[in-house]
Amino acid sequence: MKKCYIYLFRHGTTWDNARGKFSGFRQTTLNVRGKEDAKIVALRLKNEKIHIAYQSSLKRSKQTLKEVLKFHPECKSIVTDDRIIERDYGNVTGMTHYSYISKNSPKKYDGFHRGYKISPPGGESMFKVEVRVNDFIEEVLKFVKKNKVNVAVSAHGNSMRPFRKYFEKLTVKQMLEIENPYDNIFVYEVKAK
Repeated sequence: MKKCYIYLFRHGTTWDNARGKFSGFRQTTLNVRGKEDAKIVALRLKNEKIHIAYQSSLKRSKQTLKEVLKFHPECKSIVTDDRIIERDYGNVTGMTHYSYISKNSPKKYDGFHRGYKISPPGGESMFKVEVRVNDFIEEVLKFVKKNKVNVAVSAHGNSMRPFRKYFEKLTVKQMLEIENPYDNIFVYEVKAK
């Protein structure tokens, strides 16, 4: 029985994160702090083996993964997969949290921001995010077990929530309450025959 690992991490802090904006599918890049976050993640993974890496099509995911892979010449494949992309915030994309709350209400904001089946206007619920992320997880687990490899996943705050729920056996409530750090990693062991 060979032990393989999935290394999950969030992209570094972006300009939108620093300004309190809903990024969603919007292309926003790492700010100065975010570049340092990515370097910290890279150092945390420096002595591990990464054979394949996954990123979303968003620049912040790619920038973070690029920093991580500087220490991993053994990584022969980078796969872009938007099942791990950030949650679609629809019509509120680019809006600050404060602006939304001041124009609407804290209750409406809380309803979709930390709700499970409520979507932001024109956007995606966390339930829908979980469906696509779980599909990704099942596929990656099969791949890891079959090929006996370690993988890195450069994800987003909201796509990490169902990922952690799956591996850490969290309830929906716990999943919605967790905060995912910009400079840390989550390691999940997979047993491959």
